[in-house]
Amino acid sequence: MARIIAITNQKGGVGKTTTAINLAASLAATKRRVLLIDLDPQGNATMGSGVDKNSAAHTSYDLLMEEVALADAIVPATDSDEGPSLYDVVASNGDLTAAEVELVSKMGREYRLKNAVRDESLPYDYILIDCPPSLNLLTVNALTAAHSVLVPVQCEYYALEGLASLIDTIEQIQQATNPELEIEGVVRTMYDARNSLTNDVSTELGNYFGDKLFRTVIPRNIRLAEAPSYGLPALMYDKTSKGAMSYLAMAGELIRRRDGVERKPVSVA
Repeated sequence: MARIIAITNQKGGVGKTTTAINLAASLAATKRRVLLIDLDPQGNATMGSGVDKNSAAHTSYDLLMEEVALADAIVPATDSDEGPSLYDVVASNGDLTAAEVELVSKMGREYRLKNAVRDESLPYDYILIDCPPSLNLLTVNALTAAHSVLVPVQCEYYALEGLASLIDTIEQIQQATNPELEIEGVVRTMYDARNSLTNDVSTELGNYFGDKLFRTVIPRNIRLAEAPSYGLPALMYDKTSKGAMSYLAMAGELIRRRDGVERKPVSVA
């Protein structure tokens, strides 16, 4: 069965969607079969993967409403000059906003996504879920479906406070709908080693999360910021950029974790 990872942080602007897109592409570049499910009504992971969110025949809304099977909602991410699509996508758009309201009256509403993706016959090694930056029924569906949670964190003053709330949420999900849910890891994004606050928060994260903190850090990088406007992950936009290389390193670290191989410090900051 695919490893299902929900990428989430209740705080916005921490590089959550950037991580979802670029980790999907980087895992795929290592010959892993990857599906990226966009569960954010903004549809940024969809557009950043080169899929037009407004013309998608089926979206994650249809999946949650049980109107289509997962296989019918899957489309390939954009092709590029570098070659064919690396990974697949389940698109999202503004229609998903209505899902939360419509699901309230449905039986088993927390399990809709789990019912769709926990299928041993799916041809994927990893399924990544890009969550909205809030705790709502969409996020609950993602956390109920996932085996683990990947948390992007920007090393700033309020980072630890927001993480405390997220940890509480994960514990509530473990008790209510998904006892096997675990923390896959915490990744530091928009990292600037020249900033003393960045280093202080980074130290605190290491003290709190220990081995759950990825050694790889994702630096501030203009190519990472530019790539979504071209509908491409950084790896396909500029594979030599620090941003692209950092996510490749992170993918390698994730794979080694899953394979139980000793991790080594990696930094491309």
